[in-house]
Amino acid sequence: MQYSMFIGRWQPLHKGHLWLINQRLEQGKNVWLAIRDVEPDENNPWTAKEIEKMIHQGELKDLILDGRVITSIIPDIESVNYGRGVGYEVIEHTPPKEIGDISATKIREKLRQEKKL
Repeated sequence: MQYSMFIGRWQPLHKGHLWLINQRLEQGKNVWLAIRDVEPDENNPWTAKEIEKMIHQGELKDLILDGRVITSIIPDIESVNYGRGVGYEVIEHTPPKEIGDISATKIREKLRQEKKL
């Protein structure tokens, strides 16, 4: 089975991320969310394991149970590299402005103001 891979911190997974993931799901593709194992700090308040748990309990829960979406924790990366003829595509998805304007930084700030983080 093949998967479309998305690499991110997902701090937290939000509607902008879901829009992006849905671009592939709506084309009948499966999705692999690679969760970067970053050191928790101000911009990364959750551990990779906490993020993975939140993803599995959230809006993608049924798709995960069906095997349409999988997750894994990967080491933090500095770049993604590939050679010619490797058998897969690199695809950029450009979101509409209202999706592109969604900011995990602003979401984290709101959670802090609401004492939820």
